[in-house]
Amino acid sequence: MVILLDAMGGDNAPDANIKGAVKAIKDIKSEVVLIGNKNVINAKIKEFYGKDDIKEISDRLSIHHTSETIEMCDIPTQAIKHKKDSSMVVGFNLLKEGKGDVFISAGNSGALLTGATLLVGRIKGIDRPALAGILPAYKGRLLLIDCGSNTNCKPINLLQFAQMASIYLTNTFGTKSPTVGLLNIGTEETKGNDLIRESYHLIKENAERLNLNFVGSVEGRDAFSGKLDILVADGFTGNVFLKTVEGVGKLVKRTLVESIKKNVFTMIGSLPALPSINSLKKAMDYKEYGGALFLGVKKPVVKAHGSSDEKLFEFTIKQAEQFVENKAVEKMIEHFESDLNKEEKTIEEK
Repeated sequence: MVILLDAMGGDNAPDANIKGAVKAIKDIKSEVVLIGNKNVINAKIKEFYGKDDIKEISDRLSIHHTSETIEMCDIPTQAIKHKKDSSMVVGFNLLKEGKGDVFISAGNSGALLTGATLLVGRIKGIDRPALAGILPAYKGRLLLIDCGSNTNCKPINLLQFAQMASIYLTNTFGTKSPTVGLLNIGTEETKGNDLIRESYHLIKENAERLNLNFVGSVEGRDAFSGKLDILVADGFTGNVFLKTVEGVGKLVKRTLVESIKKNVFTMIGSLPALPSINSLKKAMDYKEYGGALFLGVKKPVVKAHGSSDEKLFEFTIKQAEQFVENKAVEKMIEHFESDLNKEEKTIEEK
């Protein structure tokens, strides 16, 4: 397996990207190709590891040279169209040509989503691909979809988000009949705006036919109870929810650390509870869960957090390998093609 990594994308590139890849290579079986300016990457390899060649670190690490970089301020469609030798566009083309099995980038989100849709292509039958991010939940995980790729949605989009997320969890994590909830301001069918109310009824009406374990509307405070596997939202609401959760997580960790280090008595008193405290800190750390998967395109694409550090890149690379190994994209293609064939057959019979 070959993992393609955009070495120039992200707030901390290329330092965090390189260090994350070097850490991850010890625990994965795949090759990792760092896509970007080879002179810059080689200089960093020399600075960080004292090596003249990345192959001296691991024979499963390599560099694919590019001369351009898509910046965070670039207009997505123009960047994809005009920066043909950028690390992101080259990465997508290598993925499309079968020279890699998954592409990871922490670069310009708009450009990544545009490139994935235009260069890699949507799965037939899917109206809009969506970002699916994994968050910690009580004794488990929560898959949030959409995390920010579609700010304006239709009910059919939210229905398909639920389908894609269910297929992903079933095939990647072996979750049997994952529970699906719709993010709302209340649990009643009458709550929410037009999009949420219409989406609620559409998902409910098609749940049995599509094998969706739909539990109805869910308020944000109940999302992490451990009873829910998938939380469905439009991209605008989902992204606000995601960033808020990340902020609360940081607040809890910071407050906890400051409370422990307040004085010598609090430090001594906390010693017996350190294993539990460390367990809580780990559970609250979103970095442990890697990047967001771009579900709905023909090849595996992973969006790493723009502010990813080496730890987050490390976990994202490991997550990407698992994503490919479980053939989640192939199974998604089979599922939606099967649905289309059934619909076409029904139309012909009529």
